[in-house]
Amino acid sequence: MRTLSARTVDQLLGPDRLARPAYRSLAAGLRRLIADGRILVDTRLPSERALMSQLGLSRTTVGAAFDVLRAEGFIVTRRGSGSVTALPEDRSGLALSRAGLVPSDVPDDVIDLTYAVLPAAAGLTAAYERALEHLPRHLATSGYHPRGLPELREALAGWYEGRGLPTDPGDIVITGGAHAALSAVLRAVLDPGDRVLLETPTYPNAIVGVRRSSLRPVPFPIDPLGWDPEHLELALRQGGARLAYLVPDFQNPTGRLMSSDERVSTSQVLRRTGSTPVIDETFVELGLDTAPPAPFAASSPEAITLGSSGKAWWGGLRVGWVRAPHALVAPILEARHSLDLGTAVLEQLVLVELLRSGRTLLDDRRAEARRRRDAMVAALRTHVPDWRFAVPPGGLNLWCELPVDRGDALSRVGEAAGVRLARGAQFGTDGGMDRFVRIPYSVPADEADDVGRRLANAWTMALESRSTREPATPLVA
Repeated sequence: MRTLSARTVDQLLGPDRLARPAYRSLAAGLRRLIADGRILVDTRLPSERALMSQLGLSRTTVGAAFDVLRAEGFIVTRRGSGSVTALPEDRSGLALSRAGLVPSDVPDDVIDLTYAVLPAAAGLTAAYERALEHLPRHLATSGYHPRGLPELREALAGWYEGRGLPTDPGDIVITGGAHAALSAVLRAVLDPGDRVLLETPTYPNAIVGVRRSSLRPVPFPIDPLGWDPEHLELALRQGGARLAYLVPDFQNPTGRLMSSDERVSTSQVLRRTGSTPVIDETFVELGLDTAPPAPFAASSPEAITLGSSGKAWWGGLRVGWVRAPHALVAPILEARHSLDLGTAVLEQLVLVELLRSGRTLLDDRRAEARRRRDAMVAALRTHVPDWRFAVPPGGLNLWCELPVDRGDALSRVGEAAGVRLARGAQFGTDGGMDRFVRIPYSVPADEADDVGRRLANAWTMALESRSTREPATPLVA
């Protein structure tokens, strides 16, 4: 069972003194941490005596706070285990996170904020035209190319080389997007019932992919402590995860960027615990204020790296890839065959063209994403000033903390106000996170203020809503 020290609880509660009555403030602070996924469900809390000593409170105060949380369903007492965190039945979100994601049509008058993706990059049409010139020589073949086109694997190896990571083209497998790449890796490396460490919050499709592969997620909170090596090692040892899925470059949804030192310390922890790192670099080309450090695999030769053309170039360019240690290429290739037989040849040729001549286009891409981010930041600060968020140095998302836990209600009423939103619970392995909402800055800059107004209307409606209807579970990308 996961355990939490009194010192960690003190860190998570923050430096502010508890308002009186202290037992209610302590209960509220712990309730918020559990509901937000910062203290995970099924975690054994420190003893009342340990908390009393760490927080400078009386035994009566700590005991009264635990009694409040026990009555509300946020902790349960188990013989031999002490006080263990839980979520009340109506807040668990477990059916949601195990059910998968359901696509549906978006009404014409609704702005869809469930996709963190930009329209096609300028110059993409020209890349398709150049690719068509090379297509005829492939038409006499089967067209499957299970490893991927040799010229694309060579271009990607050169791209990694330019980022400081020497790569053999033979260690790359082309897939139909990063999600397909993750599915192939999970099948190749793990057995049903194995455990996978997932950041929380994290990409919803990764959670679904892990569960659909009959694997067990081990959540690791990265907010507010980031990729703290002490807590990461504790989570890996307690959870027994054989694989760790991490998004170090503008993490989805928080936008966090793992520093060079964090990459080294994280790779050392993973090596000590025998957990294979699977690194999702989907957003790596979208550094808006700063370029990412050297790739994670530069300090972790055993790492498996996933990449995709979707965020950098266009979501409709369904080309992804796996860069893996040579010994894992054959198992990944075999597992990939259980999913599909190859990636579309024309799209692979398009990506070759973009990798060879698209650096200027990427500069323009980042400039456009920066304009959209800054406009959305201004709109939210104007229209929903009580929402809190950190401005990320890259990626495409704002991870917004709401002043009260009405995230489910917000997603439920959103379309009535003209916006479709993903639930915060979709980004957590064990539900909760009802005080969070992901807002992608994917709309044009001149539309951001309108989005802010719609969100303000939706928020007013959410605060007034008394509906208990289950919110929708939209497809998230």
